Amino acid sequence: MAFQVQAKPLNVVVTTGMIGDLVTNIGQDKVTMTALMGAGVDPHLYKATHGDLRRLQRADVIFFNGLHLEGKMQEVFEKLARKKPVYAVTSEFPKDAILHFGQAPDPHVWFDVSLWEQAGRLVLEKLIQHDPAHQEFYRQNAKVYLQQLMDLNAWVKNQVQTIPAGQRVLITAHDAFGYFGRAYGMEVRGLQGISTATEFGLHDIKRLKDLILERHIKAVFVESSVPKKFLKSLVAGVNEADGHLAIGGELYSDAMGLSGTPEGTYIGMVKHNVNTIVGALK
Repeated sequence: MAFQVQAKPLNVVVTTGMIGDLVTNIGQDKVTMTALMGAGVDPHLYKATHGDLRRLQRADVIFFNGLHLEGKMQEVFEKLARKKPVYAVTSEFPKDAILHFGQAPDPHVWFDVSLWEQAGRLVLEKLIQHDPAHQEFYRQNAKVYLQQLMDLNAWVKNQVQTIPAGQRVLITAHDAFGYFGRAYGMEVRGLQGISTATEFGLHDIKRLKDLILERHIKAVFVESSVPKKFLKSLVAGVNEADGHLAIGGELYSDAMGLSGTPEGTYIGMVKHNVNTIVGALK
């Protein structure tokens, strides 16, 4: 009697939960996936721990976001890439798809669902490259999941259209939603730049306050991975000047929700954000 030798699942290590969700949906039980950054973790400021370095060294394949999202880990990836497969999921995006903030590329590509679908195609291609025996399995899973992303993209477009045109302004703690704004027709402003490591001053708060009063904007949004105190002071300042501004809710920007909750998946996170934005601005 011949025994079927079960090949060990591919050991895949990723940086963010969003990338982890792509790998899990496409790889399913043929991969073991470890995400280094959990719920509520700010990737801009994240430093690799000794445990992370061990996990990365043991990985068969590594995926990271790129475009300087994981700013403090760049050197680690460059060293690892000399001896094992390390891929930025944004590496094959067309140049004109990447937004810039001054000279720096904007790394928050997952807020344009159609771009994130392209990241999924890269994950599929690399899983097949490193585990060709399961390519049909990966292709079938990707077909199902990428269709779900296409449906999600259409749903987001429809939802944003229900916000009155003059109210389609999204103000958040840091400028993470540029791709969302471009893809779905919203003006986007943040107190900070595209990295939470950048400084901002009182003039930034004043600039936003003037815009909110001028446009009669009803809500601004806090983020799960960014301190909330500065936006709270913005709300207080606007309301002292006879504005009517509220915190519209909490958005997931640089990290997903807790594992096991709807927001702990990419699709659930996007739906939560869109429902929160639309509910506050309609």
